[in-house]
Amino acid sequence: MKEVEDYFVPWLKEIKMYVSPHIELAWRNQKLHRMMSNENPNEPSEKVLEAINKYAKRANRYSDQGLVVRSKIAELNSMQGPENVMIGNGTSEIYDMMWRSFLQPGDELIQHTPCFGIYKLRCAVLGGKLVSVPMIYQGKELLFDPDAIIKTVTSKTKIIVICNPNNPTGNFMDEKDFRRIADLGIPFVVDEAYIEYSGYRKSMIKLIEEYKNVLITRTLSKAYGLAGLRFGYMLGDKDVVAQISATLIPWNVGTIPMWTALAALEDTEALEKRIKFNNAQIAFIERGLNTIPGMTVLHSHGNFILLDAKGTGKTGDEIVAYAQEKGIILRPQNKMYGSNGFFRITVGTEEENKIAVEVIKKFCAK
Repeated sequence: MKEVEDYFVPWLKEIKMYVSPHIELAWRNQKLHRMMSNENPNEPSEKVLEAINKYAKRANRYSDQGLVVRSKIAELNSMQGPENVMIGNGTSEIYDMMWRSFLQPGDELIQHTPCFGIYKLRCAVLGGKLVSVPMIYQGKELLFDPDAIIKTVTSKTKIIVICNPNNPTGNFMDEKDFRRIADLGIPFVVDEAYIEYSGYRKSMIKLIEEYKNVLITRTLSKAYGLAGLRFGYMLGDKDVVAQISATLIPWNVGTIPMWTALAALEDTEALEKRIKFNNAQIAFIERGLNTIPGMTVLHSHGNFILLDAKGTGKTGDEIVAYAQEKGIILRPQNKMYGSNGFFRITVGTEEENKIAVEVIKKFCAK
């Protein structure tokens, strides 16, 4: 008789449940300053809290398919209607649905690295083959390499994904390079999780009208500050959206996050306030850390900053460990480009940012 383990699909056997140690730590010790997960340090606005309270009283009812919030998203993005929008339990679920729609075991997904880890995780669950194309580390920048991406394409390539601005490097790729990749006809996903910090003029949504294979993803976890409510969305050609939507689990977005998302999208004043705060704090942190001799500060268009401390003689892990001793959780980064100096900082409150800059300065001066 077979053991139950013998019935698992073979590609799943080496995969373990995803756990974020830094987030687990932050919840276990809530006195620590959370400057590691690209969260928004600002609490939800009053209008958003009102929506949460209002629809908490309707939590005994199943949610609908989200036509109202999908229509609002379509309106904000000058799209025809809700048929161009799919919503999910964060963009993490949306990637899962997209990957399921295009990948079979052995098929390839191309990502540009370093990048957001969820692309890899959901690809592995489906038995897909992840192909990572490294960015180019030149001067004080990590540059996109569209030529390398195009050269990496094979007959097995079923998805290409680019984060724009990229997480964790914080920079944009040129529109002409997006068009070159879109011209391949392969499903092309553009992750715009941080686009609000620079404004939708930087969005690649314009490509959807020209390229049926282009899909845009966004989230309310970052600029809107609703990471804990889990709401993301995908924009695309209505026929493509309809087919991917066939993978939806019924009622995948709950009543509370759905209507709260609508309130957040309508509260433009709160969004503008958060964007202004974030961008001012990014400038403050960059100015402060640029004064450290040997520190490479990669300019960011997100709510995080990637740094390389190799020139200071310190490692990224050493800085992260020291900061934690001082009550601040920063994000470690694997060694890359021959440097073990990389680490990342997320924008916190004004007070947290001041503390973090001083802590990093103090350690690097040792």
